[in-house]
Amino acid sequence: MARRHPVRDDHPTSGTGDRTARTEGADGADAPGVSRRRFLGYVLAAPTLTVAAQLGAEALAPRQAAAAVPALVPSLPGPAELLDLNELLTLAALPTSHLITIRLEADGTAHLALPRAEVGQGITTSSAMIVAEELDLPLDKVRVTLADARPELLFNQLTGGSNTTYSTYRPLRVAAAVARGRLLKAASLVLGEAVGTLTTKAGAVLSPAGALLGYGELAVKAAAVSDTAVAVTLKDPDRFRIIGTGQRRVDALAAVTGRKKFAMDLQVPDALPTMVCRPPTINGTVRSVANLAEVRALPGITDVVTVSTGVAVRGRTFGQCIDAVRALRVDWGPGTAEGASDATVLAKLRRAELPLVVPPLPLLTKAVDARFTFHFASNAALETNCAIADVREDSAEIWGSLKAPIVAQEQIALKLGLPVSAVRVHVTEGGGSFGRKLFHDAAHEAAEISRAMGKPVKLMWHRTDDFRQGRTHPMSTSRVRATYTLGEVLTYEQRHTSVATDFGHGIGEVLTAGVAQLPVADLTFSETMFQLTQISPYHLGVTTQLLAETDKGFNTGSMRNIYSPNVRCAQELVMDELARRMGQDGYALRRRLMKDPRARAVLDKVAEVGEWGRSMPAGTAQGIAVHTEYHSVVAMLAEIDCRPETTGRKIPGAVTGPRVTKVVCAVDVGLAVNPRGLEAQMMGGISDGIAVTLTSGLHLRDGHFLEGSWDQYFYTRQWNTPPELEIIVMPPTGDKPGGAGELAVAGAMAAVACAYGRATGTMPTVFPVNHADPLAFTPLPTVPPVPASPTDGRDRAL
Repeated sequence: MARRHPVRDDHPTSGTGDRTARTEGADGADAPGVSRRRFLGYVLAAPTLTVAAQLGAEALAPRQAAAAVPALVPSLPGPAELLDLNELLTLAALPTSHLITIRLEADGTAHLALPRAEVGQGITTSSAMIVAEELDLPLDKVRVTLADARPELLFNQLTGGSNTTYSTYRPLRVAAAVARGRLLKAASLVLGEAVGTLTTKAGAVLSPAGALLGYGELAVKAAAVSDTAVAVTLKDPDRFRIIGTGQRRVDALAAVTGRKKFAMDLQVPDALPTMVCRPPTINGTVRSVANLAEVRALPGITDVVTVSTGVAVRGRTFGQCIDAVRALRVDWGPGTAEGASDATVLAKLRRAELPLVVPPLPLLTKAVDARFTFHFASNAALETNCAIADVREDSAEIWGSLKAPIVAQEQIALKLGLPVSAVRVHVTEGGGSFGRKLFHDAAHEAAEISRAMGKPVKLMWHRTDDFRQGRTHPMSTSRVRATYTLGEVLTYEQRHTSVATDFGHGIGEVLTAGVAQLPVADLTFSETMFQLTQISPYHLGVTTQLLAETDKGFNTGSMRNIYSPNVRCAQELVMDELARRMGQDGYALRRRLMKDPRARAVLDKVAEVGEWGRSMPAGTAQGIAVHTEYHSVVAMLAEIDCRPETTGRKIPGAVTGPRVTKVVCAVDVGLAVNPRGLEAQMMGGISDGIAVTLTSGLHLRDGHFLEGSWDQYFYTRQWNTPPELEIIVMPPTGDKPGGAGELAVAGAMAAVACAYGRATGTMPTVFPVNHADPLAFTPLPTVPPVPASPTDGRDRAL
């Protein structure tokens, strides 16, 4: 696997003392004002050294205009090319960036309470690397925890849109630089040496005479009795020794040894296992329960209550809760999608499509016309939906993996009739998200149950609950028309129509969360999100991409890339069809029409490394695609095998089908903080892209989804992952990182879809491509809503 290992000098850095209205330079130089590397921070009043950043809009680097590309009919920049979602989230976070602090402890460690959620993407590692780099501290001396909900942060505690590293990169560096300057000043007073003669290295201050003072012994001396403004100069990237190098995750050992603490691992006093008996159709309601007393008398069961989402049971073990859920006899009322099926939803989507406006002109132009259907996909993560709640008469305490904890805190307080200050929300590490943890459904439900029972609860959704009542990526269609003549594309229209995406999390606090759910404003909010995320990387003449929505009866969410995988997949398939009809090579056409030189560079790289155009057996083929988003670009080259001997291979209890045999990925995120972590992000995104293209989708029938667990929802398995996988992290093309968490999904989906079309000779238009095949599993019953606890675990492990 290709990795970038930048060479950094190993010279220690030096600095000057901190004085208000002067700059602390990493190189010892003083300069007034704020420029590309000069920023203002604060030393905060605290017993030990505590620092923060103070940033303004100048911290957001101006968007660099892409170099012009020769094109007969160039396209005007789209909205997201001028201001994208990442920039919007970063601008919203800037006013409260000074509230993110770094504290130096007496043992020489630095502590950061990160106001974001770690759900497996590795941000605790990258954040620790940023702090360690600027503070000249060993990586293992930086401790990153997850901050509780802090309403004063406003928009600065939302984890989404691949925004964490992009938005916190400069605040963390500035705060760390302030700390280092303060430590230098404290050391100068102790040693009687001029600040400019001192250097920092590996968590210590060194004097020219060889004296050495550890950060720990300086932490108290460097503390301040009042808040003080300090100007600092950040370290020059040429002197980086940690940022840009591949690092193991700081939580890797805890994860593989089972020591990592997820919500269900916490031991909250008297919080007993709790589960909910859920309706047979989406969002059904309880009319009555026939056997409450009988279920309350079951072994281990302490409480049974009716709540808004079903009937909650609390017991000594989760196994006892499962037995109680299965024993309940509930009369259910209708849900919000009663009688709905794939066919009825598709019909609604077709009726809601916005019209295309550019017709092909006979004798003058020709057109590629296509309509694509993308079925529901599950947002279920490996860690099922769960939370702990302890609700008292005048207070509440919540634990859960939450990517919008301020919204959770504010809405739970409103539901309980408590002041926000009386509700404490603790953010735990999460075992995956896929956008699922932007919503606090489990935390809200746990709070409701705890109040009804008057006891602490440890709520866990059953896996079947996750698939049938949990969040989904909405079903959608994309209608595309591209007109062309004489080898040039003149117009490109895309009308994306989707089951409504729930943006009830807003952008991190309750006001925008409320606006996103208003009857009039929700489509406006969705359209804004669509326009801020969709970038066509090609000059396709007059280009329009519009969104329409329909049908709000489903529990949906922003699953990885929101709209981008489907929109990008449709466009790249049309690009292949344009190339075929115009007699051009697909790679060459893309390269010629590419807007951004960074995108062209990654496209060239995968074409070169993946040997684009090489001779391949019939039934196999290559596909190539590019995705631009989050100030980052990725290109994918995928090879697929659709020959009968491959699609017909048998694996017990599995869906096989076409096999992606090779993927080459080239990614440019500007500055990769942790190339090793970036590679892992790309691998995960590639697996997601393969899944939603070939095998992973939900079947809707009679108001409920048929899939009930991972053994029925065919995510990419080991036997379907590419035997050949190469990730190429491009050299730095900027001085700050772009987003990466979701970047690979859209590119991988598009490349695999294009390879499938070339291998079969038919452009795929329905995803996943096997959705119409006979079901490969027997659906679980909807009553009772969950299956019995398995007793054949040993057999299944063989």
